[in-house]
Amino acid sequence: MIKEYRTVQEVTGPLMLVRDVSGVAYDELGEVELPNGDRRRCKVLEVNGNDVLVQLFENSAGINLRDSKVRFLGHGIELGVSEDMLGRVFDGMGRPKDGGPEILPEERRNINGTPMNPAARNYPDEFVQTGISTIDGLNTLVRGQKLPIFSGSGLPHAQLAAQIARQAKVLSADAKFAVVFAAIGITFEEADFFISDFKRTGAIDRTVLFVNLANDPAIERISTPRMALTAAEYLAFEKDMHVLVIMTDITNYAEALREVSAARKEVPGRRGYPGYLYTDLATMYERAGRNLESEGSITMIPILSMPEDDKTHPIPDLTGYITEGQIILSRELYRKNILPPVDVLPSLSRLKDKGIGAGKTREDHAGTMNQLFAAYARGKEAKELMTILGEAALSDIDKLYAKFSEEFEKQYVNQGYDENRSIEETLNLGWKLLSILPKSELKRIKPELIEKYLPVEEK
Repeated sequence: MIKEYRTVQEVTGPLMLVRDVSGVAYDELGEVELPNGDRRRCKVLEVNGNDVLVQLFENSAGINLRDSKVRFLGHGIELGVSEDMLGRVFDGMGRPKDGGPEILPEERRNINGTPMNPAARNYPDEFVQTGISTIDGLNTLVRGQKLPIFSGSGLPHAQLAAQIARQAKVLSADAKFAVVFAAIGITFEEADFFISDFKRTGAIDRTVLFVNLANDPAIERISTPRMALTAAEYLAFEKDMHVLVIMTDITNYAEALREVSAARKEVPGRRGYPGYLYTDLATMYERAGRNLESEGSITMIPILSMPEDDKTHPIPDLTGYITEGQIILSRELYRKNILPPVDVLPSLSRLKDKGIGAGKTREDHAGTMNQLFAAYARGKEAKELMTILGEAALSDIDKLYAKFSEEFEKQYVNQGYDENRSIEETLNLGWKLLSILPKSELKRIKPELIEKYLPVEEK
């Protein structure tokens, strides 16, 4: 029997205080019935004795303190999961948004889940091909990894996210692959771009899409990534699928967290964000990985736009501590019209060595990756020197490195959003660029691999 309470004491913005309540738990879902019969949902934020503070999902207009009724449903926010979710678009609370029918769930799951037990984790060591050279060749994504993309305001992370969702795959032929895409606090135009792009390319068939718009309530924004992770856990660990979770934009999620924290009058931490931001992000990110008891896996790419392009801002800073590397987008490359503008030198995948080599990508992958990094770094230094002292100050070998750096950006980094390169194409392109340099400069690659893979006319 669900009790009803007519003891609403106070309403302040999205928060509501209900007195004389018993048997209610933190995070429990509630329903407010207005005098005109309208119903609005809410969530328990705080329990203090018999007083309960709840946060409304919708606005508080029209709530009458005397006549409004509140009932608590005895469970947290739940998502009904089923394989029928693939190919569907939902809002941030898991309701169908594409005009299709409601999902008939195989089970209902609390969206708060739990981070994976470290003792139950399997080590990530299988290559995931995104079709993007700067990621596959130099900052390789491994199945079960968490690899965030650090972007800036106005940079094309939405296009990059859509491209990865479209192109990503594991190379084993029998693997079932799915994408769970969470769009958090985005504009209507961005939502329309993602949905129409996935439908245009057919990627929608293997994708579950959760869309939370910028004008939706902040509390819903906090639920959206957890909805996505709950769907991903079901597909990965119940249906043995390899699931790629892409979440954009984590910055909007953290802003919503700050908004709710301020409404609760909590003591703020760095830049006004709540002191538990690290813990909160970790409870989300650590739900990704490989499980010893399941064939499936969750690989995660959270995307966040750094306020003022500041890598030391709390959101990218804390994300960097929890995840295994980062892909950084460069404003300078974007101005040069190099797309996607991935800045390879400060980017890093901490697990890349585990997912490359013979039997995974190709035997020459590690050597060419190290050589390309070194040559590009030296080429950029040579170009900076040329800017200051003029071309005459460079040695012949430095001029070759400067040329390599330019060609590397034009051919390797720049590939647009519709080109899907296999790992072989990426590695062969790397060899083609390395042939600009004399063989004596290729010190990071074994001589037998140079003989085998360097283009014939250049040997």
